[in-house]
Amino acid sequence: MQIRSDTERNVAKFARSAALGISVLAALTFAALAAAGAAGAPSDLEDYVQALESSYHDVRTLRAEFTQTYTWGARTRVESGTVNFARGGLMRWDYREPAPKLFLATGKEVYLYIPSENQVTRSSVKSSEDLRVPFRLLLSRLDLRKVFARIEFADGALEVAPGDRVLRAVPKHGEETYREVLMEVTPNLDIRRLVVSYADRSRMEFDFNRIERNVALDPALFRFTPPQGAEVIKQP
Repeated sequence: MQIRSDTERNVAKFARSAALGISVLAALTFAALAAAGAAGAPSDLEDYVQALESSYHDVRTLRAEFTQTYTWGARTRVESGTVNFARGGLMRWDYREPAPKLFLATGKEVYLYIPSENQVTRSSVKSSEDLRVPFRLLLSRLDLRKVFARIEFADGALEVAPGDRVLRAVPKHGEETYREVLMEVTPNLDIRRLVVSYADRSRMEFDFNRIERNVALDPALFRFTPPQGAEVIKQP
């Protein structure tokens, strides 16, 4: 249980530093890279950013399998499952391993349901510090020119699949909660992996596979009613 509490506490640090509403997966990438291009980045990077942004203009839903790995010193926690996104700030993270768990954003509220504890935590999107919250903006278009000091290609920073590129985003001076964000992008311009490195040397990594765009999603996926008898903890 200690590793989970440590995980949640440290994950929140990046969420607080990115409280302007960043999408850690895609919107973060698109807007920040656009800012870098506008600031005079090399033309090949600028062209790459434009292609990346354009590829998402008509995306209304997205589904993927994910693995979430948190590492802090000698301790590692790995979780996996399926995630669904839809326009309107909707997202649903269904964790299967190592234990079932649900994290859901309805647009205005977020829910964390842990079946083994029969407990639901409910909070507003605006007040939540959970790292997963910015992902809800995946299919939005944002302007995040104030977030990063530098964006660059960093193809040697990660071991990647053939044809993939790596992008590094470095925060502005004064952002002490995280050091950098690395993004692995496929030739099809899907973000396959995102790695956040924190100032305390801990690291959060999201790996995505079986990525599907514009899949038919039942609206009921993004509705949630606490199970009867579950403890509901309401946060601001």
